Amino acid sequence: MRYLSLFVIIWANFMDHIYTFVYKGILADESLDKVGRRKKNNFGKEQVEEIENNLSFDLLDSDLMIEAERMSIIYIAIHTFENMVRVFVKNGLTEKFKEGWWDHVPERIRKKVASRIEDDSKFKWHGARGGSEIEFCDFGDLSSIIVTNWDVFEAVLSDLEWSKSVLSVLERSRNIVMHGGVLARQDIERIGGNIGDWIRQAG
Repeated sequence: MRYLSLFVIIWANFMDHIYTFVYKGILADESLDKVGRRKKNNFGKEQVEEIENNLSFDLLDSDLMIEAERMSIIYIAIHTFENMVRVFVKNGLTEKFKEGWWDHVPERIRKKVASRIEDDSKFKWHGARGGSEIEFCDFGDLSSIIVTNWDVFEAVLSDLEWSKSVLSVLERSRNIVMHGGVLARQDIERIGGNIGDWIRQAG
């Protein structure tokens, strides 16, 4: 129950911004069901147990798994927020520079992304990480893009140093979670506060 409460605190900041989208999706689903759409299988308990068996969950250390379950909640929040920032950055650049938006990204980031796209193309058996250049950027790159194009984002974010600070703090927590680390309670609360502040400011 403690972990669920933490999830609710972090996730609540998102709800005002996604409610309309989700509600419309539900209405669309109901409309399709009324005209006889074939229902998809639900991802339920049986599917979870099957995947757990495939992944040899019974052989994994139970104490470490509890920590992993706790961190998975944080991962959901950070993963979602990171991609929200990607959309925010790309939309801002596209609105001003149209199809040439990518040309306004720092050259070092463009070179790194080009290398990653080329590398991904060599492994056709594995899915690519995304379909747009922005999806090949590191989280820290997003801050650099905002700084370089501050004239694009200033009207929304207002304070450059605050923007850099929020993304820097979240990047640090992100990297710890992504590399198998465990965050303390105060770190989790800080993540939730920073995510909420950013969303309230940037929309």
